[in-house]
Amino acid sequence: MADRVTRAALIERAPAKINLSLHVRGRRRDGWHDLESLVAFAGIADLLQLEPGPQLSLSVEGPMAQAAGPIDDNLVLKAARALQKQAPNLQMGRFHLLKRLPAAAGIGGGSADAAAALRLLARLNNMAPDDPRLHAAAAQIGSDVPVCLDPHARMMRGRGDELGPRLELPPLFAVLLNPGLALETRLVFGEMGYAPGEASPFGAHPDIGAETCSSLTAKLKRARNDMEDAASVLAPVIGHALSVLGAARGAAFARMSGSGATCFALFADCRAAAATAKAIRRDHPEWWTKATLLR
Repeated sequence: MADRVTRAALIERAPAKINLSLHVRGRRRDGWHDLESLVAFAGIADLLQLEPGPQLSLSVEGPMAQAAGPIDDNLVLKAARALQKQAPNLQMGRFHLLKRLPAAAGIGGGSADAAAALRLLARLNNMAPDDPRLHAAAAQIGSDVPVCLDPHARMMRGRGDELGPRLELPPLFAVLLNPGLALETRLVFGEMGYAPGEASPFGAHPDIGAETCSSLTAKLKRARNDMEDAASVLAPVIGHALSVLGAARGAAFARMSGSGATCFALFADCRAAAATAKAIRRDHPEWWTKATLLR
């Protein structure tokens, strides 16, 4: 009975990661950039299922399956292999990914999938959520994977490996918009042009604690996404997307998430967010537009 329940429950959501802010504090001499970011997670997600078995494999379907790229390069398989190196007797199986989130979009779609794969393998192999082998494997795959392991709002620092405690944010009603463009993070960092050892001239991130909706919004307005200008040079449509979101009725502000090209706006209530998403889908049916709740 217990085994049947475990096998039936092997499914995980892989929610979109939204950088409500993203300060680039400078470039380290090892080539990595030091970041300071308030991260939240959206209600929209990919779905990942694991069927226990002797062989590791992956199948992908869904509206964004083609954008996910070759199967062998998928971060789900890379995460599984990274964890297997940490735990050689790891039980594996067949993964099936329902891909709903756009790829290379600044919302951690691939990283969220990789983190979901690690959570599934941990459940299958009775590993604790805080097992250091999970975090070691996550750090090997990409900078966003550690924060996606436990998808709750928190501050993220360093190259993504320094995670603050969970934050209980007030309800944040948002509209996410991707103008149908994949944008590589390395190209955006390259456009920013920081030399190794160079520090940012801009101010530090506002402290985030127990916030009301109004106090959090005020602090976020003082924060920024330092990658936004560079991304907009590489993809001018980002500026257009930000203008559309920022001009929406009830929008508190609009900002790009991560290295782009997905942008978001925050709203006071779900009705305003839903109405904005509906209007954008009508005027720009080629864009990926979703109203969601961030947490």
